[in-house]
This record gives sequence, structure tokens and C-alpha cells, in this order.
Amino acid sequence: MGSEVVIIPIVFGVIFGIFYLFISARNKERLALIEKGADASIFYSNNRTGTETWKVVVINLALLLMGIGVGIFVGGLCTQVLGMDEDIAMPGTILFMAGLGLFTGFYLTKKLNENA
Repeated sequence: MGSEVVIIPIVFGVIFGIFYLFISARNKERLALIEKGADASIFYSNNRTGTETWKVVVINLALLLMGIGVGIFVGGLCTQVLGMDEDIAMPGTILFMAGLGLFTGFYLTKKLNENA
């Protein structure tokens, strides 16, 4: 009964800690660059090279979900046709196909960045 009372503040504390470290490290890095004489406008430049982030996220998320779907399908085939144990076939094929989808997404993202 009391464990959920402890877990919720811990989760929020971890999230706060991650954001705090990110913001403080970014601030220290910017201050160090300014002290060395770098122009502060480099932090606000809009000349980005490469692909927009949303394209990369959409490609990787789509391929991940497709890999999970294909993994469920192949795992079902392995249990029905080949008679494999479902406890082994389903997680193995789902994780393998999801990893294969992310691996494919990596190469598609790399190809997308080369064309940009």
C-alpha cells in the first residue's frame, strides 16, 4: 500500500533531475563559450544542415511499429505452423523484428541526410 506513495515522488524527482541537469549543463557550456570569446549568436542560428527532426522521428517510429506488427505475425506463424513454444517465439520475433525496423530506419535516415 505504501510503495506507490514512495514511487510517484521518485519518478517526478528523476524527471526534474534530468531537466535540471540538461538546463544547467547547457547554461555552463554557453557561458564557457562566451568567456572564450565566441559570439552568442551561434546559439540562435537558423542555418541547419541535414534533415528536420520530425522526419527522422516519423520514419523510425513507423518502422518500429511495422517491425512489431511483423514480429507478432511471424511469432504467430512460428507457434502455429512450426509448433514452437509461444513463450519463446513471440518475444523473440517481436524484439528481433523491432530491432530490424530500427536498423532499417537508421540507414534510411542516413540516406535522407545525404540527400539534404
